[in-house]
Amino acid sequence: MGIIDTHAHLNDLEDRGGIMSRAKEAGVEAIIAMGSNLTTSIATMELADEYSGYVNPAVGIHPTEWMVDDVKETLKYVRDQMEWIVAVGEIGLDYWNRDARKDEDIRETQRHIYVSQLQMARENEKPVSVHGRGSWRDALDLAVRHGPERVVFHWYSGPLDVLSELLDRGYYLSATPATEYSRDHRAALEAAPLERIMLETDSPVYMRNRKRNSEPSDVVVTLNALAKLKETPSEEVERITTENAKTFFRV
Repeated sequence: MGIIDTHAHLNDLEDRGGIMSRAKEAGVEAIIAMGSNLTTSIATMELADEYSGYVNPAVGIHPTEWMVDDVKETLKYVRDQMEWIVAVGEIGLDYWNRDARKDEDIRETQRHIYVSQLQMARENEKPVSVHGRGSWRDALDLAVRHGPERVVFHWYSGPLDVLSELLDRGYYLSATPATEYSRDHRAALEAAPLERIMLETDSPVYMRNRKRNSEPSDVVVTLNALAKLKETPSEEVERITTENAKTFFRV
């Protein structure tokens, strides 16, 4: 069937030709590429053109990236790309960010930008990829109030009671290479059914147990770690998570 990497920041990677070749060799049949500000969203759209049919673009403002942008201009860019993107992302909240920890005004700005993008996604029937580090409750409540039906919480590692509500809403979470070692991430994945999980790499995130940055071919690392955690054959995990991704992103 093939594997889908549902969350990668391809614009941050070098040797893209080699990366694409290694991904295909590893059985990756599609990549959902994420933007996080205006510059990276434009770059993501360009990569989707270059690798049409393989790289599927998502654009948005990450909760820690809005400071480098003209927010109004970036929101307009996101809206203008709705016809061509498969999701709005990466968006969300991050209360563990150093500046946000000590400044409620920054957290309020994060919420305002998040809600604006949730509403755009809902109006255009696009899914969202949500970052909720340290802000899981607010990220969920705002998604329920303002967002579309299709929501995935990227790299969920928050409280299990919030996770239970998230799953009750029909939302998804994504497994990352940290499935090998992160206690909180593993606990969430143990609690969630495979029918609500997708695979990702968050490339080029640093994989601390492997002492290198990830790339899309490492979605196989995520697959094998999740299969081991779930005590389920990797072929079955691959089948279910790929079907989830195809349904969710409509690719």
